[in-house]
Amino acid sequence: MATALYRRYRPESFAEVIGQDHVTTPLRRALNAGRIGHAYLFSGPRGCGKTTSARILARCLNCAQGPTDTPCGECDSCRDLARDGAGSLDVVEIDAASHGGVDDARELRERASFAPVRDRFKVFIIDEAHMVTSAGFNALLKLVEEPPEHVKFVFATTEPDKVIGTIRSRTHHYPFRLIPPQVLGPYLREVCDAEQVPVGDGVLPLVVRAGGGSARDSMSVLDQLMAGAGDDGLDFPTAIALLGFTDTALLDRAVEAISQRDAGTLYGVVEEVISTGHEPRRFVEDLLERIRDLIVLAAVPDRGGDLLPHIPADDLERMHAQASTFQPVDLSTAGELVHETLSTMSGATSPRVHLELLAARLVLRDQTGAGAVAGQAGAPGGAAPGAQADREAGPAGGSGRDEARRIAQERA
Repeated sequence: MATALYRRYRPESFAEVIGQDHVTTPLRRALNAGRIGHAYLFSGPRGCGKTTSARILARCLNCAQGPTDTPCGECDSCRDLARDGAGSLDVVEIDAASHGGVDDARELRERASFAPVRDRFKVFIIDEAHMVTSAGFNALLKLVEEPPEHVKFVFATTEPDKVIGTIRSRTHHYPFRLIPPQVLGPYLREVCDAEQVPVGDGVLPLVVRAGGGSARDSMSVLDQLMAGAGDDGLDFPTAIALLGFTDTALLDRAVEAISQRDAGTLYGVVEEVISTGHEPRRFVEDLLERIRDLIVLAAVPDRGGDLLPHIPADDLERMHAQASTFQPVDLSTAGELVHETLSTMSGATSPRVHLELLAARLVLRDQTGAGAVAGQAGAPGGAAPGAQADREAGPAGGSGRDEARRIAQERA
């Protein structure tokens, strides 16, 4: 049974952590200088390295040559806390989602009162710390405020605002961030080379996009693609179909139809989206992202490679040609229409109708606003034709019901 990819390549030192230099550099300096706090708070999105960094910190603190910023990897503590190690009795990981009550806090206080079994420090890593109840935090407050010399705390959470202020104020807070594509893409390439799996053009940008900046999520997606890869490795059509993204050729046809206001082609794209089983909301998301990329290329055409690093060079050249067929204001209007449709598609029972209405609005995006302005300009004094007719009819136009019916018919 193969171990998950994100577990096999889990970092074992701060030097191996990617995309978090703003956290790892100060931590390494503090370890080298001996300025070690008694409690730390690691916050950030899921899969960005919070719990892994907490384990590395425990490894650095308990290394036989430490405290050091680079664990030796040879002492008993380093081997026990390695990615394939058996674990250490002096490093305790607690899942606060199921152990966040007052009784759990009392048990932790009792365990903290005992000296370490073998290592230098007893380190408590509390994962999902925002799940600890207020009563549980209050029970821990005195211990976190004045712990024994041999006790260190590391709180890891995705929602630091839910950690009560009295606990936060007694910790060193390090905010983790999502990993940018410029860093995550080359790292995934190194993993594929280490696994000796060929990767086709455009596959890794899809993996980075599916992972959303999370290293663990991206590694899980890559692991899934590797598991289903053929003899030729990871190819683009398989990745597109498996991850649910819209085919690039389909997006190209949609964008060209929008630029030329070709209703027939655009409705053909909608029909293909529905008939091939694509998720309509996913198609609208991909279309909105494509229009966003075109807006960027239209604004700064000479910096497309820097601002859109996830797009292959040949696709970028084709998108340059697409952006040149639009006016910047036209692209912005199309983006607003797609964004409005995307906002109304959550929980929609008829996604096809939403797609067809979007196609109509995109084809007629200039005529709707122009028609309204022309109608207002044609009436005397800038009034709409319906309002002018209302004034001309006056009170002698019959009963109120007949008058309302006549106004409704004129406006229709």
